[in-house]
Amino acid sequence: MKGNIEERACELAAYIIENRTTVREAARRFGISKSTVHMDGVK
Repeated sequence: MKGNIEERACELAAYIIENRTTVREAARRFGISKSTVHMDGVK
C-alpha cells in the first residue's frame, strides 16, 4: 500500500470507522505495520 500518505491515511481512517476495527487489525488488513498507521495519522 504505497502512494500518497494523505490518501492512505484517509483510506485507513475510513476502514477503521466503517468496520469498527482496531489500528492493529487495519494494519494487518492493509499489509502495513501498526506504527505506519499511527505515523500516517499525524502527518
